[in-house]
Amino acid sequence: MQEIKEKYFEGERALYGLSNTIVKNVTFGEGESPLKETKNLEIKATIFKYKYPLWYSNNLSITDTTFETMSRNGIWYTNNISIKNSNLKASKLFRRCKNITLDHVFFSDAEETMWTCEDITIKNTEINGEYFGKDSSNIYMENVRVMGNYVFDGAKNIVCKNCSFVSKDAFWNCKNVTLINCQIDGEYLS
Repeated sequence: MQEIKEKYFEGERALYGLSNTIVKNVTFGEGESPLKETKNLEIKATIFKYKYPLWYSNNLSITDTTFETMSRNGIWYTNNISIKNSNLKASKLFRRCKNITLDHVFFSDAEETMWTCEDITIKNTEINGEYFGKDSSNIYMENVRVMGNYVFDGAKNIVCKNCSFVSKDAFWNCKNVTLINCQIDGEYLS
């Protein structure tokens, strides 16, 4: 694999179509879609500062990375993505993605995040934001804390272990939900 490290990129589609690459200690400043239509990337200790960083991508491993507030609508139409030890500050981060694995991730603004996604595993994570997980399916969560109303509206096939939810109108219009050793604090359930 080639390696791109300790660089700063600006401008639209800065590394469009990149494949088979390690991206390390890189900052993507202003400029939309810096890594659009990419595949087979290892992204480490990187900062995304602007919109649409990872659209139509495949096979991504991301660690120790920050998605700043303006990197909203960040990960759409992307498959086979793993994110660990990262800070996700932007809203609307995941849409129509498949095979998502998150571990030790902090969502400071998960508003309208993880919509219409499939095959999701989330562990050791904190999620803050309204309408998380809308219309998503095949979700497994363990040791996750969710704070935000309307979590998982319309979702199906959900298993949660050792999780806590502070959410009004949680699990509305859902199918096949299993909660094991979980805590729910909210006005309405299911």
